[in-house]
Amino acid sequence: MTRHYSYLFLIFLVSSCSIIGGPDGYFPEKKYDFLNEKVEDDITVPDSLNELDIENHYPVNDLLDIKDVSEVPKPRQIFASSGDSSVQLRRLGELMWIYIETLPSTSWPISKNYWDTSIYDVMNADPVSGVIDIDFDQISKLQMRVEHGIKEASTEIFLFKINKVSGDLESDPEFVRTEMEKMIDYYADSLSNFSGTSLAAQNLNEMKKASIYSENGNTVIALDLNFDRAWSSVSKALNAAEIITNDRDRSKGIFFVSYSKEEERGLFRIFGGRSNKSSEGMNFTEESQFEITITQENNKTLVRAISKDGNIEQSEKLLSKINESLS
Repeated sequence: MTRHYSYLFLIFLVSSCSIIGGPDGYFPEKKYDFLNEKVEDDITVPDSLNELDIENHYPVNDLLDIKDVSEVPKPRQIFASSGDSSVQLRRLGELMWIYIETLPSTSWPISKNYWDTSIYDVMNADPVSGVIDIDFDQISKLQMRVEHGIKEASTEIFLFKINKVSGDLESDPEFVRTEMEKMIDYYADSLSNFSGTSLAAQNLNEMKKASIYSENGNTVIALDLNFDRAWSSVSKALNAAEIITNDRDRSKGIFFVSYSKEEERGLFRIFGGRSNKSSEGMNFTEESQFEITITQENNKTLVRAISKDGNIEQSEKLLSKINESLS
């Protein structure tokens, strides 16, 4: 009798599964439903969707223009990130610029979006040259230039006020300073929340202001800067690298610098008087051992290191340390 009940229970269990999960059950399988799907007509996109008032990272092309596009356009990329970069306002005389520790291809979409969301109209934005023209008023326009900085993977942002008729620069340092201070806050907020790159602005990453080449077996740093800014940059680099500067002659473009010697190890290293390291065992030389020369040649400013005793190896190390500290 028990066996008959077992058979009845098994039959009921099988039929219940069919009722619950079978084709005609309460919860039929869905995995093959796609075979019965039909292809509907394509969606016609209204022309008004192409009239963008704000930054659109995934623009929709007009259906009529799709046949003429040989390559699928890539979206402008801005991705969420928890990273942060240094943003500073720097000034040398009347020249002011924003320094950002990130690649120009990352700074470009942020720069463009700043003006796209401002009260001004963007007249032209060229990611290849890094130039954005902004309609300021009937007389003047603003021009932003996004350039690669001296330091590796850095950006410099410049803002100029230009006369629309003559094309001459208009001196208005107070306005430029005020506008750049607003931009600093915008860049700092944007870089703390977003990171990414503009594929169209990749060319800006290659337009570096500092390069190194060999001249008669000696290394030379070539800076795409005028003399005043090159002198200031090298001076800051010497301080940042804690290199002792005994004297300088700006009219001749020469820094007189020296090493210090650690007698316990008998090795030379670059060491500054303001270092937090202990000066015990250090013998600071009073006479300059090296000359750092800055000269202008062929629209470039060249930085060389010359050792008084002809020690090329130490000159190379000194120049390498300066190059690492340039910004």
